[in-house]
Amino acid sequence: MEDHRPQSHADLQALFADRIAAPISERDGLTILDIENYVPFLLNAVSSGWQRVSAPRYRATFGLGITDWRVIAMLAIEPEITANRVCEVVKLDKAAVSRSINSMEASEHVIGTPVSAGSRNRTWRLTAKGERVHNQILEIALANELRLVSGIPLADLEICMRSLRQMIRNLDSLSG
Repeated sequence: MEDHRPQSHADLQALFADRIAAPISERDGLTILDIENYVPFLLNAVSSGWQRVSAPRYRATFGLGITDWRVIAMLAIEPEITANRVCEVVKLDKAAVSRSINSMEASEHVIGTPVSAGSRNRTWRLTAKGERVHNQILEIALANELRLVSGIPLADLEICMRSLRQMIRNLDSLSG
């Protein structure tokens, strides 16, 4: 059983001694998050902001949401894959992917093929309509990405992307 006793501010600060800016500070004797230096906060802020900007446009123009776009993008990258593979790569839960696929199958953006005779598992691919929507949303998404990273030196952007990829790999250690 893990020990969950509160640690002193100094003990917690020591955990982050190698960092230029620690994700904690102290106020009135209480150790608190410094959200400007707390990686999960920053990741969520960018992600939430991205979705807040993108979702209304995708919904209004294409009748699709962010999850739908992520599924469409994945099916363009790897056609004929299962919903489980989509979940594995884009880090979405199975229920969200299942709802998205069911909705997009009804709207004829995707089509499924049984993995084997009598199997409930299916592989999915984009229809011609799905490919057209993919191409249209891709233009918007790439233009938005350019605006998002505007002003960041290319070397810093490469370091950021390398760091984000490592964080994705590190996610497995958090669930264990």
